[in-house]
Amino acid sequence: MQPSAAFDADKAALRRAMLARRLALSPEAVARASVAVAARLWELPAAVAAREVLAYLPVKNEIDAALIAREALARGKRLLLPRCRPHAPGLLDIGCVACLEDVVPGRFGLLEPREEACLAPDAFAPDLILVPGLAFDLAGARLGFGGGYYDRLLARPATAGAFTAGLAHDFQLVPHLPTQAWDRPVDAVLTELRTRLVRA
Repeated sequence: MQPSAAFDADKAALRRAMLARRLALSPEAVARASVAVAARLWELPAAVAAREVLAYLPVKNEIDAALIAREALARGKRLLLPRCRPHAPGLLDIGCVACLEDVVPGRFGLLEPREEACLAPDAFAPDLILVPGLAFDLAGARLGFGGGYYDRLLARPATAGAFTAGLAHDFQLVPHLPTQAWDRPVDAVLTELRTRLVRA
């Protein structure tokens, strides 16, 4: 078993490398990749059939999930967005928005739903969850920033039945990532070049 210090160092080095490569992308490259990823997502039956979509708004050259969020609204789906819970690191609240302009700046430079838009834990049940990450592997494992926000979110009863789609630039899809017992894999990884279905 890999020693904890070495394990953490490997993950930290990979985070730095992936973030640096992503930040080096041009706005045009991010826009092209985002359009291609959005098109791939809407080819998935789980996305077409979804009634509630939990998306995110991008930072630091992430795939622009706002494209998917706008299309979800246009298709009459209920749109949910995460909000970092104040004074509770690692925990997300979930808000419902009618348009993408109904957001405010939050933690980490993220645009988030307003506090009054946040729902009770039993008032949402997304069918589709868009998951950001610094890297994904072929088995659906995910490398985030290390805060555990999405691992905790995906462990909740309210999200248990959702189809989870990791959105990434193609270089962020790697053969294998180091994982721990609490890491939550995604059901599919979508890049501008390929759709990797881990679980149907």
